Amino acid sequence: MRTRRFRTPLSVTAAVAALALLVPGTSAAAPAPAEAEPAATAQAALIWSDEFNGASGSAPSAANWNHETGDHGWGNNELQNYTNSRANSALDGNGNLVITARREADGSYTSARMTTRNKVQPHFGRVEARIKIPRGQGIWPAFWMLGGDFPGTPWPNSGEIDIMENIGREPHLVHGTVHGPGYSGGEGISGSYMHPQGWSFADDFHTFAVDWRPGSITWSVDGDVYHSITPADTGGDPWVFDQPFFMILNVAVGGNWPGYPDGSTRFPQQMLVDYVRVYSLDGGGGGTGTITASNGICLDVAGAANADGTPIQLANCNGNQAQQWTVGSDGTVRAYDRCLDVAGGGTAAGTRVQLWTCNGTGAQQWTHTGGQGLRNPQSGRCLQPVGRVQTDGTRTEIADCDGSAVQRWNLP
Repeated sequence: MRTRRFRTPLSVTAAVAALALLVPGTSAAAPAPAEAEPAATAQAALIWSDEFNGASGSAPSAANWNHETGDHGWGNNELQNYTNSRANSALDGNGNLVITARREADGSYTSARMTTRNKVQPHFGRVEARIKIPRGQGIWPAFWMLGGDFPGTPWPNSGEIDIMENIGREPHLVHGTVHGPGYSGGEGISGSYMHPQGWSFADDFHTFAVDWRPGSITWSVDGDVYHSITPADTGGDPWVFDQPFFMILNVAVGGNWPGYPDGSTRFPQQMLVDYVRVYSLDGGGGGTGTITASNGICLDVAGAANADGTPIQLANCNGNQAQQWTVGSDGTVRAYDRCLDVAGGGTAAGTRVQLWTCNGTGAQQWTHTGGQGLRNPQSGRCLQPVGRVQTDGTRTEIADCDGSAVQRWNLP
């Protein structure tokens, strides 16, 4: 998995920067202000973040991150053993996560690979991280995503979105790639971005992001867009990116693509991550108003309360705030700046539905199907009133989707 070659040339932005560096008598533009974010961020709603604030030496949040461990090469003939040791992943006390690749006394290598699988799985939006990458021949840092149904759906059919990759021998370049059925490994669809001044990305922090919408993904570095793809770019092969994905941060040592450390490589090498954030790209929604059942009754926040865990029910429509919902292009349905949520991330029929702080997980993803059902993709089940009774005060749950009237909802 994740073997890399590139069939897409450098972006126009990167090529212009390269010409400015290479053509005699020209020079690169003065450095732009660091990390000028895409303009859309100003209108976007932050729906989840990890700011990595905590005591020096403490572990990253177990509520957000898993550690994948092992030294089996990870499909790329990599050298490192991924561990869950604080020697390889810890907070630094200054608001950063530090992933450290080390050469151990016996000559082996250790590092860390962290994922949000089954904890935070965004479904569209801007996914970004502010990172200071490591450097050196054979060092391979990455910020990327895999389809939320992996490994049940094997790679590459699960889909992979690489937000940022760098290989140490190319300190001035980063790459953005997708892999899917028919365009994986060496045939991944890629774009590359050169530092505007030709400097090493390891010299400072940079913001690496994708703007991810149904049917499109666009990459940027410090707000500078350099690559975009749609289903038209897959050559007729399936587009597998309109589903929840989980995020991954790792630093590999060696591998088929970056090559291997040599006498110039210095250890330890550290990747510093200031934050990882997920935004809704439209400020929270494609529409705001009431959500009504097929008999005209309204979806309602019980007691007009805005606390986590407040039940969602049916109620006679009254126009109050408890019945005002915003349907987001990121897959969320919101009231009181919180999200419609399947309790406990449950997937079983009969699991109750509640209001909860938005966190980007699959429990808060909803699609409006052709039969007008509100379906939660993580569970594969649809929203309905408990007991299939459409009366005032009836609480809601997820149930097997059957297209019946009690599962039909009219959205704003």
